[in-house]
Amino acid sequence: MAKQRTIANEVTLTGVGLHTGENVTMKFVPAPENHGFAFKRVDLEGEPVIEADANYVVNTQRGTNLEKRGVKIQTSEHVLAALVGMEIDNVLIELNAPEPPIMDGSSKFFVEAIEKAGIVEQDVDREEYVVNEVITYKDEASGSDITLIPSEDYEITTMVDFGTKVLGTQNATLERISDFKKEIADARTFSFLHELEMLLENGLIKGGDLNNAIVYVDKEISESTMKKLEKAFKKKKLSVKPNGILDNLTLHQPNEAARHKLLDVIGDLALAGTRIRGKVIANKPGHYVNTQFAKKLSKIIKLEKRNKVPKFDLNGPPLMDVTQIMNMLPHRPPFLLVDKIIELSDSHVVGLKNVTMNEPFFVGHFPGAPVMPGVLQVEAMAQTGGILVLSTVPDPENYLTFFMKIDNVKFKQQVVPGDTLIFKCDLISPIRRGICHMQAYAYANGKLVSEAELMAQIVKTKQKD
Repeated sequence: MAKQRTIANEVTLTGVGLHTGENVTMKFVPAPENHGFAFKRVDLEGEPVIEADANYVVNTQRGTNLEKRGVKIQTSEHVLAALVGMEIDNVLIELNAPEPPIMDGSSKFFVEAIEKAGIVEQDVDREEYVVNEVITYKDEASGSDITLIPSEDYEITTMVDFGTKVLGTQNATLERISDFKKEIADARTFSFLHELEMLLENGLIKGGDLNNAIVYVDKEISESTMKKLEKAFKKKKLSVKPNGILDNLTLHQPNEAARHKLLDVIGDLALAGTRIRGKVIANKPGHYVNTQFAKKLSKIIKLEKRNKVPKFDLNGPPLMDVTQIMNMLPHRPPFLLVDKIIELSDSHVVGLKNVTMNEPFFVGHFPGAPVMPGVLQVEAMAQTGGILVLSTVPDPENYLTFFMKIDNVKFKQQVVPGDTLIFKCDLISPIRRGICHMQAYAYANGKLVSEAELMAQIVKTKQKD
């Protein structure tokens, strides 16, 4: 697997915010492994941080806008697209305003800044969501839809139809994310004249000019409207060129609009929080459908992570067999529910139980349909966790373990005779005063069968004289 990557040095960009028209300073800062992307508002008290998370999307008008506890980041997509396109995993983005600088309306200058900062490989493997099944989302109101299908690489295809003669139907495809800089990064944002007039009248793009947006003229321009535009953009003379674009802007590619939509898809899907290995097919994409799909994908990824069965070596010699377990735990058959310990560290433990028809609880639970009681699965997880906490004292045989709290218990699959149960317990917080707070999972047949958040305490027994 590829390693995670961050930038080697801090790098700063300055420009104008599209909506505020104010000068903005933005700094890319190296970040540690598993940090992901996050924005820091250095202009606010406490310098609050907003993670690049689809769940923080509050609206998608004129860009993808995030908000966390009242702190906002506007138009995040071009910056995020540059980071994904340059295959960066961990960066902190410091801003002294609510929005990144618009620059030329593309990701080009952000890509150049990342290259200037340098890229370094980190020690931890990159997490990647491998698409195995088709995932779709459709917005019935707009007719936009996104489909994600299996592929060996992260590929994106956008198909756009703006219903205007000046722009018409366009497609764009990126077959390899490594080609982002060459094929997509310089694709600039665009607007239609009728949208531009409304935005200017409402003072919504104070930082916009004809250098950071392509303006497609989709209607007849009156002389009075042209005068307003010349004043707004501080131009002595404006004109409509034969290709239907306002002023003298030259397109980088004939399908630059579709390429910019592809850029937006990359930036918006970064909010899913995990690198994707699959092909995205986006039909008439926009920030709303993009971010709704990112939210759906984020939920799927989190669910699969939680249900993913870790791989353990069950064939090697155990760290502890049942005799060694009984030297540590006070439990005895028929209430000893752990047969082996196969992993043990300062923060986690993995145990195993072979479930057989000889278990006494199968006599009454249930005759003719034996199923292991859920409470005993929790007890088995707790006994496994007991090994973890008792391993911290020199005389574990002199301690008993007592439950203090059980939360968030879920049972997902039945456990029946013949199953091999694997228990994994991870510390949620360090062990203090003999109190162990842990997240526990039980797996069987390649599936998560139960889980619980457990808290227990070991108590020393009185010794006889």
